[in-house]
Amino acid sequence: MRTAKDIGDPWMLEQGYTLALVGWEFDLPNEAGLIRLLDAPVLRGITGVVRSQIQTDKKSTVESLADRGMAAYVVADASGRMTVRDGFDGARVEIPRAGWRFTADGKSVEYAKGFEPGRIYEVVYTAKDPVVAGVGFAALRDYASYARAQGEAKHTIVYGQSQDGRFLRTFVNGGFNLDEKGKKAYEGVWAHIGGGGLGSFNVRFAQPSRTRWDYPTDLPPFTPDGLLAKSRAAGVAPKLFLTNNSNEYWNSAGSLVHTSTDGKRDIPPPADARIYFTAGTQHVSGKGGPNPNVIYPTNDQEIRWFMNAALVAMNDWITKGTEPPPSRYPSVARGELTDLAGLKFPRLGGVRPPAKIYYPRVLDFGPEFLTKGIVSIEPPKEGAALVTLVPQVDADGNEIAGIHLPQVSVPLGTYTAWNLRNPKIGAPDATYVNVGSTFPFALTKAEREASGDPRRSIEERYKDEQDFLAKAEAAARELVKQRYVLERDVPHIVDLAKDRWQALTSQVQAKK
Repeated sequence: MRTAKDIGDPWMLEQGYTLALVGWEFDLPNEAGLIRLLDAPVLRGITGVVRSQIQTDKKSTVESLADRGMAAYVVADASGRMTVRDGFDGARVEIPRAGWRFTADGKSVEYAKGFEPGRIYEVVYTAKDPVVAGVGFAALRDYASYARAQGEAKHTIVYGQSQDGRFLRTFVNGGFNLDEKGKKAYEGVWAHIGGGGLGSFNVRFAQPSRTRWDYPTDLPPFTPDGLLAKSRAAGVAPKLFLTNNSNEYWNSAGSLVHTSTDGKRDIPPPADARIYFTAGTQHVSGKGGPNPNVIYPTNDQEIRWFMNAALVAMNDWITKGTEPPPSRYPSVARGELTDLAGLKFPRLGGVRPPAKIYYPRVLDFGPEFLTKGIVSIEPPKEGAALVTLVPQVDADGNEIAGIHLPQVSVPLGTYTAWNLRNPKIGAPDATYVNVGSTFPFALTKAEREASGDPRRSIEERYKDEQDFLAKAEAAARELVKQRYVLERDVPHIVDLAKDRWQALTSQVQAKK
């Protein structure tokens, strides 16, 4: 960062927060240009079973055994097996051993026939030299103790999103909020878009970035009470925020954070936790627009206004004892959650909702997994499926529960958590994980009737741009009263609404 502009919004620094980044992940490649923040000890000579999952967006013959560019566990011997399946719930089909081989460096696999886009390949092999992955939890814990001892922090809040959100759920569940001096490491823990998951963070041959599809991710406990049990027993339970976007309900078992595993009843959070759900959002909010990997325009909803308010709420809870706003999430009892068959998504021309949603299963990784973190069965033995539900929608296709930011409460279209894979990258019936969709309303009644769109048009909702902006501002100010948005962000929300209005109307007019 060279200029003030490079910092972005300086609001947090202006409020007196100190921001510290703690590296906990051990498997970043040791390559030029990459900053390695944690070097974990290596257990030389130890071997064990590892499963590498491969799904490509284009045909290839050589793929890394690691996930997402991370460092791979090196092959210990030439034995192994490879399977392929279509979809996470598809049957595995063995690929003859003569048809593939490990590369000379033991870090990749070569398949002469070629990995087909969209299909799920798995290589199970014997690897060597695992790292002591759990030191990442110790690093995060010990930094908080150090910062307080050095006078760098009076209060401590830890935040992580996506993989880091799952890491924090696992951190709390493992009792790591108890530091070496018997004190509470973090007063507040905020796990964002971690879904219902834990993760492969403190096991032998850990693969932190692996998720879903029979990895040790979506495992109990799912609810706040379960996650906080060890910290409570030690007297160091933090205030806990579990926040999720819509995407986590479709792809990461998000409903299990507050429902029973059979999906039949709600499990409200305890007094020391809050669950917040932001309606109509993909995994990470953004500007939307085209994406060559999906078939629909991506979701353009922005959620940072809620994130700012949530930080203030967490800080006030810790420093002033002020209760944060009530939890907001979809309820089974109120009919705000549904299975896929019950989803009331409107019929839109050229749009088809997903045919499946992700659901985790009871998994058996071997007799020493729960006690020692040692995986001996790969792929794991599969038990009963758990029931995951998705948020129900209204006549526009927008979700009825949760925190409705003005883009949803004063909409210009339908905002979904899902999008479908482009046929060019394979598996066209599957969702492209983490990416949502935006389906704009027709500009006029005549246009929507001509296309058969059942949703009211822009002209049927708003008199003009000023009427739309006035409604967006009023919705934002109502959220300020409820403390889900800060007053300082209302002008930013209105500015964004204006940009979205002008972008939509100009696109529609340009097509005429």
